[in-house]
Order: sequence, then C-alpha cells, then structure tokens
Amino acid sequence: MIDSRSRWSAAALSAGLSLGLLSQVALAESPGPKAVPLPPPIAAPVDTPYPGTLSLLVDATDTVHRYLDVHETIPVKAGRLTLLYPQWIPGNHSPTGPISKVAGLVVTANGKPLTWVRDRVDVYAFHIDVPEGVSEIEVNFQYLTPISGREGRVTFSSKLIDLSWNTVVLYPAGHYSRQITFAPTLKLPADWKYATALETASKDGDTVHFKNTTLNTLVDSPLYAGLNYERVDLSNSPDNKVFLDVFADTPQELAISPEALEGHKKLIEQAAKLYASHHYDHYDFLLSLSDTIGGEGLEHHQSSEDGTGGKYFTDWAAGVGGRDLLAHEYTHSWDGKFRRPADLWTPNFNVPMQDDLLWVYEGMTQYYGFVLTARSGMRTPEQTRDLIASVAAGFEVSPGRKWRPMVDTTNQPTVSQRSPVTWVSWQRPEDYYTEGLLIWLDADTKIRELSNGQKSLDDFAKLFYGIDNGSYITKTYTLDDVIATLNTVQPYDWKTFLQTRVYDLHAEVPENGFTQGGYKLTYTDKQPEWQKHGGEARGSSFSTSLGFSVMGDGNIAGVWWDSVAFKAGIVPGAQIVGINGESFSVDKLRAAILASEKSTDPIKLVVKRDDQVLNLSLDYHGGLRYPHLERVDGTPARLDDILAAK
Repeated sequence: MIDSRSRWSAAALSAGLSLGLLSQVALAESPGPKAVPLPPPIAAPVDTPYPGTLSLLVDATDTVHRYLDVHETIPVKAGRLTLLYPQWIPGNHSPTGPISKVAGLVVTANGKPLTWVRDRVDVYAFHIDVPEGVSEIEVNFQYLTPISGREGRVTFSSKLIDLSWNTVVLYPAGHYSRQITFAPTLKLPADWKYATALETASKDGDTVHFKNTTLNTLVDSPLYAGLNYERVDLSNSPDNKVFLDVFADTPQELAISPEALEGHKKLIEQAAKLYASHHYDHYDFLLSLSDTIGGEGLEHHQSSEDGTGGKYFTDWAAGVGGRDLLAHEYTHSWDGKFRRPADLWTPNFNVPMQDDLLWVYEGMTQYYGFVLTARSGMRTPEQTRDLIASVAAGFEVSPGRKWRPMVDTTNQPTVSQRSPVTWVSWQRPEDYYTEGLLIWLDADTKIRELSNGQKSLDDFAKLFYGIDNGSYITKTYTLDDVIATLNTVQPYDWKTFLQTRVYDLHAEVPENGFTQGGYKLTYTDKQPEWQKHGGEARGSSFSTSLGFSVMGDGNIAGVWWDSVAFKAGIVPGAQIVGINGESFSVDKLRAAILASEKSTDPIKLVVKRDDQVLNLSLDYHGGLRYPHLERVDGTPARLDDILAAK
C-alpha cells in the first residue's frame, strides 16, 4: 500500500520537473539583456564665439600642501550647461588630462549652490541645469598636484611651480577653444618670480592679471614661477626675441658658463638659418633645474616646458646625452605647433586626436633636434654620431620591429597614455621618435645624393615650415602635402620610400641615412669619453652585449627581449648583487665582459629576483660592443655636411 503523502510527493516532484523543463526551455529561448541607451552625446564644438568672458583665478600660495585653488566666473544663460575638463592634451598626443586630481567641485549662482552631475560615459564632462534669471555661475575646485612621483610628475614644490593651465580650467562645451575668451589671474607665493608667453596686464603685489586670451592660447602658454630665477636673452636679432627663463632649487644652480651660454645662443642662430622664419612674438624656454620637480619636455607655440636636473649648467660635461632637449622643443614651434597634422589638430581639448603622422611631427623634430644641437656646438659632431650609432644599435637588438610596423607605434600615446612599458625592445612603444630620426636622415642624405649636394632636407624645412613668417596660426597638413613638398625639393618616388619604411612591416634597421652619409656602424670595447661623465647612478646600458641596462646599485632598469640576459632569467626590477664571486659594481661588470672575450668561462652573476637569490651563468664572449659610426674612406661625407654649422 502506498501512503497518500507519498503519492502527493511524487506528483509534486513530477510537476516540479515539468516546470523546471519548461523554465529551461524558456531560458534557452530568452533573448537575454538589452542594451541601455547611452546618454545624449556632448555637444560638438562649432566655430562660433562663446558669449562673454570667463574669469579665472588660480591661487598657488599653498607651498606646503601644494594644491591649486581655482575660482571661475562663467557667463551663462538658463538651461542645460555642460562644462568640460581638458582631456586630450596637445604635446601628450593622448587623453591624459589629469581629471583624477580634481576635487572639491562646487558650483553656485547668486550665492546658492547648483547641482552638478558628471556624465555617465564621459567622466570629463559635468552637466548643470542653470535656473531662469541666472546670468553667471561661480565654479570652485582644487587641483591636487602630485606630492610624490608615484602619483605622477611632481610640478609644485616649496621653491618653484610648473603651471599647466589645462589642469585648472573647466570650459563650456559646444565651441571651438579659439572662440572661448578667458581673463586669467594668478596669485603667487610671496617674492616668487614668473615667466610665461602670456602678456601681463597688471600686477597687484603677488597677484598677476594677464591680458584676455583665448582658451587655446591659454592652454598653450604654461607658466613657471619660483624663488630662484634668471632670465637670459638669447635673441639673435631685434625681431626674433628669444629668452631662456631659468628657475632652480638654489641660486647657485642658475650660474651659466660662457660655453653653455654660447651654445644656447647659437641654437637660436642656427634655427633662424634653417627655417628663415619664426612663428611667435617672443619665445620663452621655461627651464626648471630641479631635483624635486619632475623633468619635462613639452612643446608650445611661443614657449616650451623644459625640465632637467639641478646640475644642468654646473656639471655641463655630464649632460651631453640630454642636450638636445631645448633644440627639440624649439623645433616644435615650427614642426608640430605651426605646422600640424590635420587629424591631430582638434577644435577643443575633448575631441580625440589621431596620431598617425607623429613620425613627421615628432620624428623630424627628433632629427632636427639632433642636427641643431650639433650645429650650435652644444654637442660635437663625434658625440652626435655616437648617439645616432646608439639609436641604430638599439634597433638592431630590438626584435619588436618583426611584428609591429613603425606607423602603429604612433598609436602608443593613446594605448598606454605615456605610461612606461616593461619590454621596450619587444613592444617598441614610441619608436616614431628615434626611428623617425633615422628615416629623415635617410631622406636627407638621399636628397643630397640625388641632387649632387645641391639640395637637402633643409630646403624642405624652409618650404614646409618657413612659410607665413610671423604667423602663429596653425597650418595643417596631410601625408600628400609632405610627399608633394619632398618632390618639389627633389623629384623621387617618395611615396614608396615612406610606405616601405613607415607603413610596411620593416624588419631591417633603416641605416641608409648614415651609410649614404659616408659612415658604417661598428662596435668596439672602448666607451666614448663623454659617456663617462654621466655617473653610474644614471644607469649604464649593456644592451648590445648582455642585453640589459643597470643602475649603479645593481638594479636592473631594462632587459632586451630574447637577449643573453633574457634567456638567463634576468628581468626588470631584479638586482645584481654579485659578479664572479665579488660584490657588484658597474666597473666590475665591464671588466668581466672584457675578460670573457679571452675566456670560455661564463660570467657568473648572483641575482636577487623577487624573494629568490639566484646563481646565473651567462655564456657570453662578445665584448662590450659600444656602437660607433666609422668613416668609410672614398665616400661623400654627407653626414659631416649635415652636422656642420651653417
């Protein structure tokens, strides 16, 4: 006999199974989630004036907490207003606007708070409903500058500041940046001096009022200020006013030697001879010499942000490797600011940039930065050739070119937003700079070869960048414009020349520039004398031998992909603590590499990697392999001609 409760349980179980099967069928036939509509798009910029002038007051007096207090007064009308924080920063070529450093945002009208709402998709946009009867709003916030390098580049210390205006503005959406007018004011700490390309309207104690200017010019006109300041006149003529505005941690670091001063003055002379024009009213090198403020190199039309260590002048011999900084950024006044790729120029600072022509914008600038540094005497021709050799040698041991065409590296500023990568030789993050240098050297020597020395890339520079003398209204260009101007200088199949070197996968290192220039790449065990002045604390590269670079304390800064070190298990961040039974030093490492040339014994390293201490053997016997350009007898010395002062 079956109990009635059992019969009921069986029936319930059967019904449950049936329902379960029906549910599975229903789930299988369900279309799944549906997309939620995106918020309405931000108003696209149009080339019409924004009504009224925006006032901007930046208080930079808190040198302890190092934040900037911002107050804006913005003329408005009733309705929906969208304010934008600059996202795509010129010169960074990427969406690196430091929105994460903005805090304390408060909006008021007639003394009453207004609610702001951040856009759900575009975090750089803030929406505000402006009530009837309101003609202006007050916007207050703080920009929290990085206190340490872990947070980003340090720009504010107790001694000086590098103020980028894009960090301290919110501006109305819907208009070109050149159609939005600002009245900027800056309050500085007591006794601080300042320099900027902006024009001063008046001063009231430590408060500086600047003349009204458009948003695009404001963002393009950074300001340096500090306690220790020296202005040096580098002008080569009354109508070409150029100044070196130096700010330092200490007064002693402002002392410039006659040799260094002469080199900086000749840089201006040589640039004037190269371009036969200028595109500024006056140009200011804003130069910070500091071991607390982060280094910088950022171009602007009538100035540049330049930052290096405190010993730039006082230990002049140690700085050969970085002496092209000013020449590079100065060249950008022509290449990048006055002439700019059409798809890289944007109507405001929240429209995405397209970087595909950075191999012209940055690559040719890198080339002429090297050339002008040599022509001005800030580097000798031999030092310049050594650096070109190092560039080529670096590519010879970097296999990333086997998979990534050079043009794709122009996407890297957006891909990584200028953050470091671990495997530089494999990822080839921004090779458009230095490979661009080699490609434009190739083009220069090819023009000289085809024209029997009658023409050069300098003629291209005059035609392309030297137009409209005195104008600083940006003139855009396309790849076709570059090719057409090259053909005007010297007829040739420049389209194929650039296609194979830039756009196609090109495993071979582009060394034609110096081979056509009368040199060949060689390797020796002799380190160039000028390289010995830098100090081991800055690091030493053994990329062409063991395949790593190392700091003076043994910390591994970089490892080249598929190198001897890579195969042995050495990684960036590891530390060499011993070598051949002795404690580590860079000199001992060099000696061990030299000794290995005459021995079959491996180089034995003790390496700390994470929490492991490893005994590694590197079976290498090829010597130090310092790259060098060696003159080829009987060939035209075109590279010598390129580097010679005009």
